[in-house]
Amino acid sequence: MRGLMLKFIRFLLVLCLTSALSLCTAATRAQVAIHPANAQENAHYVGSDTCSDCHLAIARSFAEASMGHALTPVTAKFLTTLPLPATYTDPNTHHSYSVYSQDGKLWQSEFQTAPGAVSPGKEIFRSTHEIRWIVGTGENGYGGLLTRGGYLFQAPLSFYTQAGKWQLSPGYEHGDYGFNRIIQPGCIYCHSGRAQPIAGYSGKYADPPFSHVSIGCENCHGPGSAHITAMDMGKREKGDDSTIVNPAHLTRELSDDICMSCHEIGDARVLERGKTYQDFRPGQPLRETVAIFNVAPSRQHPPNEDHLEHYSSMTLSKCYRASLSQPPARQMRCITCHDPHVEPTHAEAPAYFNKKCMQCHTQTSCTEPAALRRATTPADNCIGCHMPRRPIATISHSSATNHRILARPNEPMPDAAFQQATSQMPDLIDLDATRDHPLPSMRTRMLADRILMDKQPGFDADWRLSLASLERTDPEDASVQTNLGHRDLLDHRYAAAIDHLQHALRLNPLQPEAWLDLSEAQAQSGDSADSIQSARQAVALDPYVAPLQKTLIVRLVDAQQFSQAVLAMKQYLMHFPEDDFIRKALAIAEQP
Repeated sequence: MRGLMLKFIRFLLVLCLTSALSLCTAATRAQVAIHPANAQENAHYVGSDTCSDCHLAIARSFAEASMGHALTPVTAKFLTTLPLPATYTDPNTHHSYSVYSQDGKLWQSEFQTAPGAVSPGKEIFRSTHEIRWIVGTGENGYGGLLTRGGYLFQAPLSFYTQAGKWQLSPGYEHGDYGFNRIIQPGCIYCHSGRAQPIAGYSGKYADPPFSHVSIGCENCHGPGSAHITAMDMGKREKGDDSTIVNPAHLTRELSDDICMSCHEIGDARVLERGKTYQDFRPGQPLRETVAIFNVAPSRQHPPNEDHLEHYSSMTLSKCYRASLSQPPARQMRCITCHDPHVEPTHAEAPAYFNKKCMQCHTQTSCTEPAALRRATTPADNCIGCHMPRRPIATISHSSATNHRILARPNEPMPDAAFQQATSQMPDLIDLDATRDHPLPSMRTRMLADRILMDKQPGFDADWRLSLASLERTDPEDASVQTNLGHRDLLDHRYAAAIDHLQHALRLNPLQPEAWLDLSEAQAQSGDSADSIQSARQAVALDPYVAPLQKTLIVRLVDAQQFSQAVLAMKQYLMHFPEDDFIRKALAIAEQP
């Protein structure tokens, strides 16, 4: 009877797993790479406190700007600024959450109480963790980060400034991740001064996770060791200082690359071979580290997302496109309007940015009647009309500024928006391509197609074409072998899939998704023992990814190792106590 119940649970579990796993274009960017001393590999980061010894006024101003406190350690003093305590109940899961301070620390809990007359209020489960860092400046809100087992996680509750209350964090509208939503290196790179991810592990970090917590001087100026050494030795260069990067002295493209590294998420990001996000140095082309792609839009489906697409939106503005005919010093770039050291208040912003607009425009540029312009609040507010804020679809109660600089509300996309792709790559826009890298490598394109094919099946054909070529030209690349194995698994060629996946894991064993695919191929081939072992390897590499542990449970049930399946379910609930399905399944499995 127990075996039959576990097999039924296995059937339901597989259903859950299936859904869970389921103008001047960028290509003509004429970058000229520079190699300042601090862009070299032997330069190291010294921290903003060291910079402030000589640049105190700038450091203080930057610390007040949003980027300067984008990530904040939770301290007893900081706790006094948060609206605490608070509770929230999710109407979909009926799970409750609380956020509170205790003993100078910040805590969040997720819990569920049993309904009904029998033991009313009895808790079914409770999971409580200390929140160590706060992400956000309060402009849109605050989110929390925690660490356990060497991994960094998002907290399930965030505070939303516009709504004035704590609710589920971004992403939790798709499911209850509890305290297990892993913070990937590519995400924390943009929210911290210097994160310390452990190579080969997704979401695992050194202790402490950050060598420098909040975004600082070196995020834009590069590591400061060469500059500090030169200053200590009295070597003050005349003109441009080659010991430190000044974005204002870079080419437009290299300057924008610094901003684009965080303010242009794209539809697909692919790290170049052997690179991590920590390898990008200001003053070097971003493309040497990561390739960023957008799906080419059509007039039926124009681009409509502002959040973290600031660079591509700016390049579609009339202001930007018109400036490209000017001498390099007059061409528009991110820092034409933004000074990262200075952030005007809401009250100061209209006048501050009006001055930026007047660098190119005049009072007579605006064709609206003077009386109508004076009637706005505040009067003559350029950005209020031409850079309106609109809701961010992916983050509740939040808004972002439209960087397309519209002449009129609801202005249609310019023709340039639909002419950015090339004949060699008509379906993708290569946002950070350079003169030296006008097209992505076959491997990079293949990995981009793999990311996109899950969202848009049309990319499947391109992925397969690239793989067929790479199988001949680059067979000893681990990612190539992993994707070949995935292709054969999709095509039900299990023996071939096993060969490719084992080859991939010999080249790089730190690939939980390859172990997962291998487990599936072995299971389909009738090799239950090896299938279980491969699933265990995947779980060991990524213990906080629920689908991996669920797969292991399925494999154990398939092999009729029912006692081991029960142990795996208990282990699962230690990490994911919020999972109602597995909790109920375990209760059924443990019935006599």
